[in-house]
Amino acid sequence: MRYFNTEGVCRPDIHYMVQINDRLEEIKRLYVDPGKYFLINRGRQYGKTTTLRALAKYLKNDYLVWSMDFQMMSSATFADEQTFVVKFIGNIERLYARKPELIKATNPDAFQALAALKSQNNIFMDSLFEALSRICETAQKPIVMIIDEVDSASNNQVFLDFLALIRGYYLDRENSPALHSVILAGVYDIKNLKLKIRPDDDHKYNSPWNIAANFNIDMSFSVAQTKSMLDEYEADHHTGMDIMTVAIEIIQYTSGYPYLVSMICKILDEMLPESKRFPDPKNIWTKEGVTEAVKILLKMKISFFDSMMKQLDTFADMRNTIEDILYQGKKIPFSPDIKSINIGLMFGFLKEKDSQLTIANRIFEMRMLNMFLAEEAIKSEAFRQGERIRSQFVKNAKLDMVLVLAKFVEYFHDIYNEKDDKFVEAYGRKFFLLYLKPIINGTGNYYIEAQTRDTKRTDVVVDYLGEQFVIEMKIWHGNEYNQRGRLQLADYLDYFHQKKGYMLSFNFNKKKKTGMKTITLGDKTIIEAIV
Repeated sequence: MRYFNTEGVCRPDIHYMVQINDRLEEIKRLYVDPGKYFLINRGRQYGKTTTLRALAKYLKNDYLVWSMDFQMMSSATFADEQTFVVKFIGNIERLYARKPELIKATNPDAFQALAALKSQNNIFMDSLFEALSRICETAQKPIVMIIDEVDSASNNQVFLDFLALIRGYYLDRENSPALHSVILAGVYDIKNLKLKIRPDDDHKYNSPWNIAANFNIDMSFSVAQTKSMLDEYEADHHTGMDIMTVAIEIIQYTSGYPYLVSMICKILDEMLPESKRFPDPKNIWTKEGVTEAVKILLKMKISFFDSMMKQLDTFADMRNTIEDILYQGKKIPFSPDIKSINIGLMFGFLKEKDSQLTIANRIFEMRMLNMFLAEEAIKSEAFRQGERIRSQFVKNAKLDMVLVLAKFVEYFHDIYNEKDDKFVEAYGRKFFLLYLKPIINGTGNYYIEAQTRDTKRTDVVVDYLGEQFVIEMKIWHGNEYNQRGRLQLADYLDYFHQKKGYMLSFNFNKKKKTGMKTITLGDKTIIEAIV
């Protein structure tokens, strides 16, 4: 029986996976057939290796495909040119030993000349490329070289020399036969090697890979692709799920990040059947099931999230940018020329939407927010206050959001009333999130809705045991703006199919009246808390 795979390369015969033939055809048509050299640069576990393996099979009728993985070459391989050339030729020999079709289409004398280099002393990179050029000249089909995991090699001079010779032959291929297309793959964009090498190595800032075409194929999963994967699962398991509804809900949380889509499906398939919350299997593949799977995923200690946290610690400017977006709702114009933005894009943490910078998906946002708040909680009085009184907010497994807001108004007035307006405007929403976290921690979760996030208004959506609460946190900008905000919230409640919404207003008017009030707008009820 097939299963959802999150541990490595996906295979359609043993794994449930989206169909990527359209993607493969697009890569072939736009990049390989025209003879382009390019890098597939995406975040960790974004389906790069699965795509490369499938692409190698897809191309084999028209091309000789040399496919290798630099992750299988130790760091000692790149100590000097001699060592690298011998290892590189050995990789090609092993590839030919497994692929008889390569042997048939390659001139034997040219191949033997390449293999003979291994036995020579003081062999250098230029001799390797002369032999490769001879193979390209005499082969029955154009040669496409695919190298995965180039990150493992990209911080040393031998690799730069390797790229430089690829570049040289590419530029001179009218005169010197060369590889038809070269495809590299990794997380780091090797056009900007300075991001990975020591900061003081300024002389290595520009990579020889500046000949590469920009790779613009969308590798995220769409709702339709996710649905097709769930169609196959449903045909095997007959859960009775509303496939389109589940697919849409998964994409709402993941924005199609391949690993996250597969991980949520894996939790639904393997972990929730063992959960006491879902004694009836028919209730698992539902919106509520997806919400529960997300809650489990956000608590998991996995290398995928460990890598994320490592990068946030390593690149402080990127982390500060993300915190500004999450806490203050800053509208940051999209510009890949800004280093912190470029790094966030490279790792897949950030993306562009409507010319603005935003967090790539809701899962990343929630995980990062949880980490930031956990760090803040150590010294946060707001967190300790929420933790002290959390028991009074839940009765009969129901969260009393009105009481949560009422108590926050009392608490905020006592603790932060003397703070200056700029301080509260910048950090007021963070205080509320810190206060809310221990109240719902372990049972519910929340996320900041990207569609409404800005410096004046941010919506928080809380999921607690299947019940949703939409809370608008905003800065007071006069009665007219406040009324407009109520109408916006009422419209937004329609999106969530809710009749009741909540507002938390940070009011800096000296004549303000703090407290709670209830407003009725049509069929909607809005509970407003003013601090």
